[in-house]
Amino acid sequence: MNLNKVLVAVLVAGSTGLVMHGQSPASKPPLPKVFRFLKPSDAIPAQLLPPPAADGSAAQQREMAEVKRTIQTRTKERYDQAHWDANHEDPTPWQSAIGADFDLKKLPATAKLLADVLNDQTVATSEAKDYFKRKFPVAAAMPGDTYSQWTCDDVDRKPEARPLRSYPSGHATMSYTFGVVLAALIPNKAQIILARSSDYAYSREVCGDHYHSDVVAGQVLGTTLGTLLLHNEALKPELEAARQELQRAQIAK
Repeated sequence: MNLNKVLVAVLVAGSTGLVMHGQSPASKPPLPKVFRFLKPSDAIPAQLLPPPAADGSAAQQREMAEVKRTIQTRTKERYDQAHWDANHEDPTPWQSAIGADFDLKKLPATAKLLADVLNDQTVATSEAKDYFKRKFPVAAAMPGDTYSQWTCDDVDRKPEARPLRSYPSGHATMSYTFGVVLAALIPNKAQIILARSSDYAYSREVCGDHYHSDVVAGQVLGTTLGTLLLHNEALKPELEAARQELQRAQIAK
């Protein structure tokens, strides 16, 4: 894979600027986002990901059965975590791995960096979703199943109201993008950071919101994205400022 290519996203200084799945339909749509550091040529979906399984194919049906097994066997505790993860599409979930001192209100340079990382990741991921136009699993649910069985959304709606944006998973892409960047900035905690990224991404399957291949695609894209951003010349001053800030706070060693 050409590391000159990637997928990317959005945040407003320390808090998410994304529209969460559980947000009310009456909420105002977000302002259009543009890349701050990457270029459109860095994020050409057709050059980054294979196509997902076609609707009705044997592969899609196998994936659907896997989603249903996950829904039927999940514990309440794991579902509650997945629901919490779904509503925190921002750096907050990594505090549990890094420690209580990872408070972005007290780490302005790190907050600024992660806001820019999230912005570019969101833009690219959105373009990929629009390119592949995959139905969410709930759209293929059996008659009689309720919408709430197949999602961590807090707002009930008709399955057909869900847009064709299942592939790749945006949460998973964000998860691995943050994971790669934070692991490089805080190498002494790299393994627990990346483990949290993996667990966060898996929450999308626990919710029933995504196929496994949606999450795998997010892992590939997020990892690539994180690597590209770490080597982006224009972003290097922000990376260095965040690295020094984390070291001063004794979070990174």
